[in-house]
Amino acid sequence: MIVHDAAATARALPWAPLVHALERTLADLAAGHVQAPERWVLPLAPATSWFLMPAWLAPQAGDLAAIKLITYATDNAERGLPAILGDVLVLRASTGERLALLDGPTVTARRTAAVTLLAAYRLAPRPVGPLLVIGTGVQALAHVAAFTEALGIDEVWVRGRTPASGRAFTQALHQHGLFAEVAENLDDALQRCPMVITCTSAQTVCLQGSVRDDAFVAAIGGFTPTMVELDPALTRDIAARGQVVVDSASARHEAGDLIVAGVDVAACQTLAEQPARQDRGPVLFKSCGSALWDLAAARCVAESPRLSI
Repeated sequence: MIVHDAAATARALPWAPLVHALERTLADLAAGHVQAPERWVLPLAPATSWFLMPAWLAPQAGDLAAIKLITYATDNAERGLPAILGDVLVLRASTGERLALLDGPTVTARRTAAVTLLAAYRLAPRPVGPLLVIGTGVQALAHVAAFTEALGIDEVWVRGRTPASGRAFTQALHQHGLFAEVAENLDDALQRCPMVITCTSAQTVCLQGSVRDDAFVAAIGGFTPTMVELDPALTRDIAARGQVVVDSASARHEAGDLIVAGVDVAACQTLAEQPARQDRGPVLFKSCGSALWDLAAARCVAESPRLSI
């Protein structure tokens, strides 16, 4: 069994092959060749939960299974620890042989950003910069990396929980050779940026106001019916003016941003349903996460010729 630490896991999940693995997994899902039960969330301790997320391919699609076992501890920042810790185990489905052990937080960050990237490819009215990212954590960094490397965006505006966190994040981006500035006025940034991504802990609303007609807004942070990043009025405005798409079927009962806003979530298409890009109006992509995306990441690693698993 190959064991990858965080750095090796990141190297094994380059953006283009990872997006391709996501597309293949969505096609297999549509063909009925993927099983992905809804995640199990078990309380381990106050403010700490254990997530178990299995998924596997039918034999005709590939002899592969994956299960992610991670903990999510909301108070870990105060302890100097990442909020997400754990692993993704990759298996040969027919035999149960362990093929690889991947760093769970790295898989989560990169596959989530790759799903957003795929949604932008398919749905964004204007998939170019500038990019406004709200949040300064691991997901924010992964999304900036995906959008600058894969879409060629070269201008990033940052809104942190505090001015200091925003400045620190922009300085980190400068070290990667990126143009980045703190978005001190959110309304101005929304009018400047057609691409907007919210990557916060979804404890409070972080985005309000009005977005451009050609905006692509991806809300990433919330994954329960009560977690909200977007002002409900903004969510309703986008739904009325444009298009709302969710990452997977489970998001229809997990997407707090949509549920709290009173959006008809049952009518929202998923990425697997191949929604078409609309001619006019903004797009809201609501991502809650799924074991499907971990399976795609496992597939990307397992099928890499460099690894020969």
